[in-house]
Amino acid sequence: VQLVESGGGLVQPGGSLRLSCAASGFTFSSSAMSWARQAPGKGLEWVSGIKSDGSTYYADSMKGRFTMSRDNAKNTVYLQMNSLKPEDTAVYYCAIPKRNNWYDYDYWGQGTQVTVSS
Repeated sequence: VQLVESGGGLVQPGGSLRLSCAASGFTFSSSAMSWARQAPGKGLEWVSGIKSDGSTYYADSMKGRFTMSRDNAKNTVYLQMNSLKPEDTAVYYCAIPKRNNWYDYDYWGQGTQVTVSS
């Protein structure tokens, strides 16, 4: 299993970024996927999840600002992040969640850094 995130960077408050996660080594179209993040000095925080049928779920603080999607033809999941805030600064990880549990993961990628700062 390989998960490779990309798309992070430095953005000003109020700006947008789109993260991508290229997946391989498993049956992507049948798998739920998650995004999680870890801010400096804090624990891992679940951000969003998407089931194989495309239904999406978000942590309360991301609702209305973040949109997760998937492209099964490309074995890729995306996280569109709008109206970014300094508190969104973190390393963002793509992960395969354990069955029926968005908060625990079988596999995750190396992460991509998102920094929101003026």
